[in-house]
Amino acid sequence: MSNSQIDLLTILDLEPIEVNLFRGRSAKAGWQRVFGGQVIGQAMTAACRTVESWLPHSLHCYFMLPGDPRIPIVYQVERLRDGKSYSTRRVAAIQHGNEICSINVSFHAEEQGPFDHQDKMPDMPPPEKLATLELFDRRIFPETPEFIRDYYAIELRPVEIGRYFGQKIDDGRIHAWIKISAKLTDDSALHRCALAYASDFSLLDAVMARHGRTLSDERVLRTSLDHAMWFHRSFRADDWLLYARDSPSAQCGRGLTRGLIFKRDGKLVASVVQEGSVRDRH
Repeated sequence: MSNSQIDLLTILDLEPIEVNLFRGRSAKAGWQRVFGGQVIGQAMTAACRTVESWLPHSLHCYFMLPGDPRIPIVYQVERLRDGKSYSTRRVAAIQHGNEICSINVSFHAEEQGPFDHQDKMPDMPPPEKLATLELFDRRIFPETPEFIRDYYAIELRPVEIGRYFGQKIDDGRIHAWIKISAKLTDDSALHRCALAYASDFSLLDAVMARHGRTLSDERVLRTSLDHAMWFHRSFRADDWLLYARDSPSAQCGRGLTRGLIFKRDGKLVASVVQEGSVRDRH
């Protein structure tokens, strides 16, 4: 483990301050802003602390202000509803007296339903067969697998490697195997919070790929505006998951991205949608 590698378990282990009030700290105090996935994961953790046994099945959040990594983030949970089958929580992430992110999390009591179907997982090579050394050796791409592991606690095995060097993906469909680098406990809620954290990483890359632009392109400013996620089936976030992403539309300085997340056995475990600000740097 490198000296700079972050500890995701510590990031998601919030400090209780008072009833419905929690404090979270950032991984890298020297960054310009807080990673959006961190705010999502911590807010979900705060919501889960107020629900006894049910698991979150969906989340919807808006990013209003960039987070300051130098100071803690306070998470205030509002208990909107506790029903027989569903419970809802609203979480406000607060810094400097301002709400930087608002997230609603819905919880569902497990039940049997009459319908069960899913989209088929794309046919992709397994993570063990993907040549990550090419990314590490070619310094054109600064976010090497080692960097991603150390700074985001995420293991990454991209499929379409050429897009990191300017290859244009006409339909914007890109794929990567991902997993949390830390070994997690068997707590199912923790795995959902951890995957929510990881789901925000490079999601807007699907917008860039359609235009042959890379994440390291300094001519483009990118930031997440909102993020929605649905959990369908059980999984482990510390096992390899295939993240299939695309971008159906980009216009007026905004880009829409979608993601489907599959287990190795082909089961669809989660769906993600995000819109981001994607504009030229002036």
